[in-house]
Amino acid sequence: MSLIPADNAVAAVAALFVIAAAGFLMEKTRIGALLTGAVWAILFAIIASNIGLIPQDSPGYSFVFTYFVPILIPLFLMKADLKKIFFETGRMTLAFLLASLGTVLGAILAFSLIDIGENQAAAAGTFTATYIGGSVNYAALVDLTGLARNDPNFVSSATAVDNLFSGLFLAMLAVLPGWHWLARRFVTRDHSKVEVESDASEPEGKATAATLLYSASFALVVLALGDLLTGLAVAQWGEAAGNWRYAIITVLALIPATAFPKTMASLHGGYELGIGLSFVFFAAIAAGADVVGLVQSAPVLIALIAILLTVHAIVTFGLGSILKFSLPELITASNAAILGATTAPALAAAKGWKDLVTPGVLVGVFGYAIGTVIATFVYQFWPA
Repeated sequence: MSLIPADNAVAAVAALFVIAAAGFLMEKTRIGALLTGAVWAILFAIIASNIGLIPQDSPGYSFVFTYFVPILIPLFLMKADLKKIFFETGRMTLAFLLASLGTVLGAILAFSLIDIGENQAAAAGTFTATYIGGSVNYAALVDLTGLARNDPNFVSSATAVDNLFSGLFLAMLAVLPGWHWLARRFVTRDHSKVEVESDASEPEGKATAATLLYSASFALVVLALGDLLTGLAVAQWGEAAGNWRYAIITVLALIPATAFPKTMASLHGGYELGIGLSFVFFAAIAAGADVVGLVQSAPVLIALIAILLTVHAIVTFGLGSILKFSLPELITASNAAILGATTAPALAAAKGWKDLVTPGVLVGVFGYAIGTVIATFVYQFWPA
């Protein structure tokens, strides 16, 4: 029993929105800024469900899983112009692909060494997704694999451990340039001059009621077309084709973003709307978590993620050195893969690598585009 009845779907979803809003508010406090808003939303939801304020399961949560997750993809990819990514950031795109390879190899090794049972394939795909682009890919795979509905304890533990290791990994990337024994093994380039002229790193224009409506309309149309094509694929090739739903939605979102970049660039507010909805999604997952089960599964996840990130670092920086990438290029690419399009340019700017700020944004968005597709391959073809 809970204060909000499980069958009151509207009240349950309202509670998730309040928890998500509290996550944003905590980010603005001195203490709260030590963690991300997503982590606070997860913690608040776990506490609220385990002390009986909100239900651990509700039809309202199913609504969030069904509709919020797929709409995140087109919202995040509205401005993912592949031409700009490939032609303006050639070296960084290659470095990012190398970092993505490190993630895939790390996931394969980690989940080959440690058996976690029936969630093996689903978890391998999910961690591949989150370490090639971030939360939007993570959300897609958690829903696609059924983890959000079938094992919320595992997902809550995975989210918490992922956020912990992501923070530690970012700290490590920040101090790498000071390790002179490591830095001298890479070619030296001057990254203090802006070489890529682009508006990708500029603040977005003001979101209006119209632009928000246009953005939501675009996302919903892409989702509807994606589901239509997925249904046709299932009718033609069987139920297994349904696992490619998010890959299809990703491709459909990228087509107008690449073909009509100026038009899509005028749709302000879509990315921010996606961030807000992703907080609600994380709260919905965390609400189903049992604290005892969460603690029991965390140690195994720590070992898995430690192996994955170690392999990622070895591949990214080891092969990157051989391929003559500079250390700042590899740090920015690794940052974009593991943490996404927000921290990569921030760290580059803080380090004075001015010509890597815009490429950091662009390859981070590229991660949104390819992470779900690659992770779906890992999940689909993981040995039974």
